[in-house]
Amino acid sequence: MTNSEDFGPVDFSYPAVDIQLLIDSDLDGLLDAPEKPKKVTSSDRLERAFLEIVDFRRTHGRVPSSLTREIAERKLGARLDGILASEEKIAALKQLDEFGLLDAPEAPASIDDLLEGDDFDLLGDDSGLLDVSDLPVRRQVHEGTDAARRHKAEDFEQFEHLFKQKHAELRAGTSKLLPYPGMTRILPGAFFVLNGVMLFIAEVGETEYKKSTVRENKRERLRCIFENGTESSMYRQSLAIRLSDENGQILEQTEMPEILTDDEVSGYIYVLRSRSDDPQIASIEHLHKIGFSRGPVETRVKNAEKSPTYLMAPVDVVANYRAYNLKASALENLLHRVFAEVRLDITQIDRKGRGYDPSEWFVAPLNVIDQAIDLIISGDIVGYVYDPQAQKLIRHG
Repeated sequence: MTNSEDFGPVDFSYPAVDIQLLIDSDLDGLLDAPEKPKKVTSSDRLERAFLEIVDFRRTHGRVPSSLTREIAERKLGARLDGILASEEKIAALKQLDEFGLLDAPEAPASIDDLLEGDDFDLLGDDSGLLDVSDLPVRRQVHEGTDAARRHKAEDFEQFEHLFKQKHAELRAGTSKLLPYPGMTRILPGAFFVLNGVMLFIAEVGETEYKKSTVRENKRERLRCIFENGTESSMYRQSLAIRLSDENGQILEQTEMPEILTDDEVSGYIYVLRSRSDDPQIASIEHLHKIGFSRGPVETRVKNAEKSPTYLMAPVDVVANYRAYNLKASALENLLHRVFAEVRLDITQIDRKGRGYDPSEWFVAPLNVIDQAIDLIISGDIVGYVYDPQAQKLIRHG
């Protein structure tokens, strides 16, 4: 190691420095003292938290859900729920709310709308927490309100024979009344008894979507025909509540009666052809929709161009088969199974921009569909399969 004594005394003195001159020459600000960090307030944190929710809405086109399994989205959804529960937070964030996330929901216009505002899916409880079957029943009277909602069924003659048939089945023991089993059984073609009056589910309308600040609810209007000649267009959930509260019953067949030539028609299997000018649809040969209707088929399809179920285009009824004393919906389902391999695979966009996959369109010649129906009625269909290449039903096994 070199010793400083070998070189004599070391001079540590430096020439005087003009500090101001040094500062003035610091064009890049290297000598600037760092700014003291601004203290983050609770208001700042609230705004940042809300802007994350706004950014999610801007990116995904919807509000975050607090019920999803996606952890990041669920946190944002829970955060939004907390904000909406505080008037102070809503007032503090209003200037940042570019999508109306903090707007108060519209007041329901009717009791049906109120019942449909089930943001937390309380009516769909599967846990049993809402089961009050062990509690004393308090009978509710709805006749006044319900009567006001009903009106005369102008085409009741199309349905009157169905009620007569059901009463005959009850007398013969081929049908029986069972306790209302739940909303999943409220389907087209079902019969129920409400306050001693039999009703028939003639139609279930297109799914409506009603947005709230929490979630997007789905609901469907029903066409309920009553045996006293009136009809109602209540929502599915509304009927479910009525049947549950008022000890409603469902009619179930105990056995499948034989088909007799002099029996009355119980439904229609129909085959439609699309008049769509969409090239990807118009170019498909032998494209047919196979469906089921309790009432007149022409009434069912009169607004086909507005529904993705009918490919957003008018349709022609090319075949209409009567079904006697049998569950025509089961016949329809069996036809769908026979032609499942040639089901149309396409996505339609409805008037609100939502995607929809029509499920009842098949690529099969009309004469083959005729043959399949004959084989189903005779019971011989179990020995046949549809060959898409040959476009015919062939025996298997």
